[in-house]
Amino acid sequence: MTTQSPSAPEVPETGVADLGLFGKPLFEDPGARKLRRVGVVDVGSNSVRMVVFDGAARSPAYFYNEKIMCALGAGMAETGHLSPEGRVRALSAMRRFKKLADGMGLSELSVVATAAVRDASDGPAFCEEVRRETGLRIWVIDGEEEARLSAQGVLLGWPGAFGLVCDIGGSSMELAEISGGRVGRRVTSGLGPLKLRDIKGGAKARDALIKQTMQDLAERMGKQRDRLFLVGGSWRAIARIDMVRRGYPLMVLHEYRMTRESVRETLKFIKKSDLEALRVEAGVSSARAALVPLAAEVLSRLVKTFKPKDIAISSYGIREGMLYEQMPQRLRDRDPLIEACRFAEAKDARAPGFGRTLYNFILPLYKSSSPQRRRLVKAACLLHDVSWRAHPDYRAEVCFDNATRANMGAIKHSERIFLGLALLHRYSNKRENSRFADLIEMIDDRAKQEAEILGKAMRFGAMLWMDRLGELGELRWYPKKKELHLRLSADMMPLFGEVAEARFQSLAASLEAQAVIKTARR
Repeated sequence: MTTQSPSAPEVPETGVADLGLFGKPLFEDPGARKLRRVGVVDVGSNSVRMVVFDGAARSPAYFYNEKIMCALGAGMAETGHLSPEGRVRALSAMRRFKKLADGMGLSELSVVATAAVRDASDGPAFCEEVRRETGLRIWVIDGEEEARLSAQGVLLGWPGAFGLVCDIGGSSMELAEISGGRVGRRVTSGLGPLKLRDIKGGAKARDALIKQTMQDLAERMGKQRDRLFLVGGSWRAIARIDMVRRGYPLMVLHEYRMTRESVRETLKFIKKSDLEALRVEAGVSSARAALVPLAAEVLSRLVKTFKPKDIAISSYGIREGMLYEQMPQRLRDRDPLIEACRFAEAKDARAPGFGRTLYNFILPLYKSSSPQRRRLVKAACLLHDVSWRAHPDYRAEVCFDNATRANMGAIKHSERIFLGLALLHRYSNKRENSRFADLIEMIDDRAKQEAEILGKAMRFGAMLWMDRLGELGELRWYPKKKELHLRLSADMMPLFGEVAEARFQSLAASLEAQAVIKTARR
């Protein structure tokens, strides 16, 4: 597991320690600040993409993200050269990206090229042309290095994760083993859909090649029966189609989970569907959709061969892995979710730092809760006031939207909905007739009730706001007696007006408890 101090409690599923949650924000550390604006270009076999990361370095936001489908690797199986048309488009993209980087004031733009450029006979000439035209130097990496960087990208979103990472590009497919925050064995293959499209002999020859290659990969990687992390645009396209087939309401690809059975059903669904109609419904580009049937053949054999426990989609890959590469270990050890929430509070809350006070105030309600639940309570307290600028009539909805759709790592879909519902109840007592009903139904009744209690606890605690470092009073929760006690000092009593009292009573009612109010003497 990730290295941590002996007293730091580990959070299951993420494998991340709570390293001083309310201590000095690490995103203000000089070593982290230099990662606040990092630019990366990925020159792949199918697309060329520029990403500029910004924000809390441990859980970065995408300040800029542009992809151009160049298909550099198209036709390479026959010619051995980069696609002439793709090469022209890629060079044009690099000119544009260099100009954008200069305009954004980026001190450096890291450029990495993968299978197409490394395998093409004219790959070195292309790199030299790019350098001559733009001044950018391309780092051409081999397959195992590509696998390592992709796996590090997964670790950016899932610290401490374990399982098998599979990254599919246009001309190659890589596998990497991750465990305890480290990358282990890794292999590369030619199972990219652009390369498979050029195989002579049709479907029969292609199936034989995929089967034999996958068997060879399995022998080199050994048994991998844990989680399978899927990285790459073709996998994401298949996941979107899986969402369409299931009628899945939360269209967030990162952390989307599939089972082996659902993958089998979706691959059958793709075969019998009209691909163009399916592409439009799933929101997949024409260029990507054209490769989906070939990628589906690879995925079918991958799942049959490795038999993973479950399957997760990762939106993080080689570009995020390049950012992770630059992180000091103390930054890697932080929880991405909490770091993102702390950054949001520092940037948008009316009283940055009050989340800590609020968390300490409501903590007695969660003394017996699991570490996973307390982690979400911390996140909610940090986010409880970041949407205050929204119109009051829509503030609850904005909170729910932000939590369920924000670009955050290390949070499952069910946890997004729990967090969103808690923040909705921070501003609204009711959730009935909400336009989020289909999402809310994705969590069970107990989770809904716990989210309501958390929301009402924050709603009440915020009424006692005086100073972000001040004391709000004291809550005591006696679950066996079903009593919720509130103790306030004489100085605090003026804050306990009619509205505050009503909110305290509402919190007690959600707990099915009797509200007891006590005043501490001076």
